[in-house]
Amino acid sequence: MSVSYNVAEVHRAEFERTGYTLVRGLFSPAEAERLRDHYMDVRQHGPRAHDFAGHTSTDRDPLKRYPRMAQMHRWDDESLRWMIDPRIDEVMTTLLGRSPYAVQTMIYFKPPGSRGQALHQDNFYLKADPGTCVAAWMALDRVDEANGCLEVVPGSHRWPILCTEKADTTVSFTDVTVPLPTAEAAVPVVMEPGDVLFFHGALVHGSNPNTTTDRFRRALIGHYIEGEAERVAQYYHPALRMDGTELTLEVAEGGGACGEWTDTPDGPVALLTGTQTIDRKHE
Repeated sequence: MSVSYNVAEVHRAEFERTGYTLVRGLFSPAEAERLRDHYMDVRQHGPRAHDFAGHTSTDRDPLKRYPRMAQMHRWDDESLRWMIDPRIDEVMTTLLGRSPYAVQTMIYFKPPGSRGQALHQDNFYLKADPGTCVAAWMALDRVDEANGCLEVVPGSHRWPILCTEKADTTVSFTDVTVPLPTAEAAVPVVMEPGDVLFFHGALVHGSNPNTTTDRFRRALIGHYIEGEAERVAQYYHPALRMDGTELTLEVAEGGGACGEWTDTPDGPVALLTGTQTIDRKHE
């Protein structure tokens, strides 16, 4: 699928307004099925260097059997081809004004009964600067509220990177989260296999547990940084141009100011009055 000019303008306007845009059918159902089968086969062949089953994971945790994988493009040609696919580059270029740099691939299996991921902002981890990171989140299964679809907070891309706090690891496989001014702010994004959600690095997003007994929620994710970025966190080096060639960037350091919610006559506002005390090398 190639995105027509008029459709592209709609996506760009939505991305600027809400911080995300859903491109339906960017990849075909057959492509999604092939990738799903590929990663299930890879997963069954044993552990990889960047596997992560989650904080406080127990032997009975479904994520122990199906931990997420990361940076597959460094050793798997299928992942590299998907990461730099011209369709993703076309959408990213429309949204950002120029071709991005690619820095991460991830596959989440999210089997039945597994925990979700607490609300967070991706650029807390990537630290892309100047500019931000952008995610391309592709559904490999139908994803909905029952199996723990992604949930996003529209407009939160205008917020600063918020100060983090401890997450409830009984429902989240990650251990940090960000507070919201209102609990109802996050909205679910229902997707079909092959749909791709593109979202800004400051957009607050996460997911609830998979409450089904027989459905996975597999998703393939690429993280990219704006083409004028000069630095990114160490974990994401080396960055790639969208033709697959490597480039050298500076290493972004952690810490610094972060947003705290402050009441004003116009409602809560996130001001850079805090200092980030929690650091993570990667998402």
